[in-house]
Amino acid sequence: MKSQRSRLVLVRHGQTDYNREGRLQGQVDIPLNTTGAAQAQRLAAAVTADPPDVIVASPLQRALATAQVIGRVTSVPVTTDPAFLERSFGDWEGLRGEEIRQRWPEEHAAWRAHRTVEGVGVEDRPEVAERVAAGARRLLQEHPGKTVMVVAHGAAITLGITALIGEDPNGFRGIAGLENCHRSVLEPLQAAGCEGLMRLLSHNLPPSFA
Repeated sequence: MKSQRSRLVLVRHGQTDYNREGRLQGQVDIPLNTTGAAQAQRLAAAVTADPPDVIVASPLQRALATAQVIGRVTSVPVTTDPAFLERSFGDWEGLRGEEIRQRWPEEHAAWRAHRTVEGVGVEDRPEVAERVAAGARRLLQEHPGKTVMVVAHGAAITLGITALIGEDPNGFRGIAGLENCHRSVLEPLQAAGCEGLMRLLSHNLPPSFA
């Protein structure tokens, strides 16, 4: 029998060519590559032993395609929610880190220091964190006692977790980024005064984890 406690599973999409080439994707709609599609299949096989009750994906095709593979194997319908879009990186999308550093040295330094980046359309960290966290809280409220799986993106997930555990998205650096098709598991805190906060149970679990 499945637990009646609410649980949030955050999954990063499978690999894309931009991932392989070290390019910032942001909200560019890049498809999975062959490796990413295989990663999604391995993840789907791994979660069949304890499938989610609900699957929600970012509308970007790399996340949606990953979620649809899981949905087909587990027979769980997949919906999309723009709350889980990747962080926008504006003019930097499609570029490698060294290209950004050379063309925008001051802005790149601010980005690496987790400060606000002006003038190039980079979405602020707190804005992304609250967008993702608010979407996750809403889903858990809509599906009490269920396991909700959200398939999204690296920066969005890291920042969302930071907000959900009550840390400052600008200053906290204690959450490592997820690998492709890895996942993190959180549960709501039940203590008084912890409304909206969650506990991180597992982080960066690989597709084969049982």
